[in-house]
Amino acid sequence: MVPSLTVFTPTYNRAHTLHLCYESLLRQSCQDFVWLIIDDGSTDRTRELVEGWISEGRIAIRYHYQDNQGMHGGHNAAYERIDTELNVCIDSDDYLADDAVDKILSFWKEHGSEQYAGIVGLDASPDGEMIGTGMPEGLKASTLSGLYAKWKVKGDKKLVYRTAMTSSVPPYPIFPGEKYVPLSYKYLLIDQQLPLLVMNEVLCHVEYRADGSSLNMMNQYRKNPQGFAFFRKVAMVYASSFKERLREAVHYVSSSLIMGNRKFIAESPRKGMTVLALPLGGLLYLYIRRTQRAAPISAKETPRNIRQVQESDSQ
Repeated sequence: MVPSLTVFTPTYNRAHTLHLCYESLLRQSCQDFVWLIIDDGSTDRTRELVEGWISEGRIAIRYHYQDNQGMHGGHNAAYERIDTELNVCIDSDDYLADDAVDKILSFWKEHGSEQYAGIVGLDASPDGEMIGTGMPEGLKASTLSGLYAKWKVKGDKKLVYRTAMTSSVPPYPIFPGEKYVPLSYKYLLIDQQLPLLVMNEVLCHVEYRADGSSLNMMNQYRKNPQGFAFFRKVAMVYASSFKERLREAVHYVSSSLIMGNRKFIAESPRKGMTVLALPLGGLLYLYIRRTQRAAPISAKETPRNIRQVQESDSQ
């Protein structure tokens, strides 16, 4: 029988942290899940470690190895293989709360339907402190972008999607020579279709590491301008306010200049806004080019604070 939930983990050279997720899955009170591990070209002991866990037979595990494509390529591979009703991504240095699977499936059984894209729950630090703020009292459902723009929620949240929804939007594009496209691309497109059920419960424990992309975003901007420019064009289309649209246009200008694209105004879906953003975009471009330090920014550097993840800078 096919399980109800896929917990998927894209990973790259994280054998030293992957055991945290495995151990949390062993502790789950409900075992109605499969763990899908997407090994994005690891050169450490990841394969050996996972094969050992599979041989133990304590939980259902599927393992897929592919050449390195970056985090978004790992997500593409996962979405191609998921056959359960629901799916949730747990990063390779994070782990589930002990009762997360039971909470997710019980909540979905009681409230879920095809009217919703899935569930949005809470993240917490390893010591249990909530990341950001909780959900508004009495709020039943919201788009992810609406949580941040309308309801002023702060901090990373855990996304549990219906697989029908993650399959309904295009995969992340793969740009030769680059390893990063913001994961928010899919979330933003799903937001245009259906809201998420709001669950005011901690589902995942997360830790921001020095080698994670949220602490090295300047390097990401320099190394992956095509991926960022692609995303900014989409974000400009769906931005809910003038301020957000201008911010996306500023970043679009900057990424376009980094990649040397002279046709970026003609290719913009918001040409007037792009022209307006030229001075600030040019200044951001100069700043990104000149600063060589990793910039420790918030992990919410996307339109409406949707998290951008994870390991691509180390890939």
